Amino acid sequence: MPTAQNIPPLPPYPGHDRGKWLGLIAGAAVVSLAAGFGIGRATAGDDAGGAKLTIVKVGTTEAGSDVWPVLERLGKEQGLDIQPVSFSDYTQANPALAQGQTDLNLFQHLQFLAGYNVEAKQTLTPIGSTVVVPLPLYSKKHKSLSQIPDGGKITVPNDATNQARALLVLQAAGLIKLKDGGNALSTPADIDKAASKVTVVPVDAAQTVASLPSVDGAIVNNNFALDANLDPKSALFQDDPKSKTAEPYINVFVARAADKNNATYQKVVKLWHSPEVVAAEQKETKNTAVIVDRPAAQLEQILARLQKDIAAK
Repeated sequence: MPTAQNIPPLPPYPGHDRGKWLGLIAGAAVVSLAAGFGIGRATAGDDAGGAKLTIVKVGTTEAGSDVWPVLERLGKEQGLDIQPVSFSDYTQANPALAQGQTDLNLFQHLQFLAGYNVEAKQTLTPIGSTVVVPLPLYSKKHKSLSQIPDGGKITVPNDATNQARALLVLQAAGLIKLKDGGNALSTPADIDKAASKVTVVPVDAAQTVASLPSVDGAIVNNNFALDANLDPKSALFQDDPKSKTAEPYINVFVARAADKNNATYQKVVKLWHSPEVVAAEQKETKNTAVIVDRPAAQLEQILARLQKDIAAK
């Protein structure tokens, strides 16, 4: 979202650098929005015909996505004025929601939400899912996994959220082995080097594409792959978005805990899953995004498990 439109990589996961994360939270300057910053259940606007619409402000880092105009139009047909509220970075959207400056947000996956809740001592809650974007392994030198040589080098994103997921992808591909099977908090220190086929080289996520000519493969986030015109069909491997290991990376609509049963907000989630919105999502992500429609109760269970793991670190 973690969001859901042409999903970019999320910022470093806090589980391994708590001081840095807490500093970001404390220092995040939540954007100053319009003076009349309204909350959906309390304010209303007019449509072209003068009918009153219920305003729902949704924080996002991807307000320019082609998905929003479709969602906004469908919302008006249902009496909703869905307003994407743009944030310049990921540290702003959750505090804004917690402080009541927005009604919902849509930019993150469950793993990132869990990290925020634990570190900020918040109870933000997922009320609906959107997509999982597979994390692929690309290569400019090889056409199949079997061609990757022993001792080959594979670059992975060095931010902790994407790095842990990348390690799980490489393990599923049979290229490395993680101690105790690995999890969403794994780091390169958890690699069993003696039992692994390749060497992992962490780099900035934005440099994974640039590294391809000089390494045997790279785990590349979807947005960077699409920007570089990499053909998703050419990926040597990617994680299974339907697997349990992909659950932390389900992108979600998030609300304050007190609003998790808000019927208006649940209507927004339902509208996101309408055929027109899904089609816009698939077009923008070149059919790489896998639509996920999980009950909110299941999402809460996954979140609780992740938060427990993070708190135990």
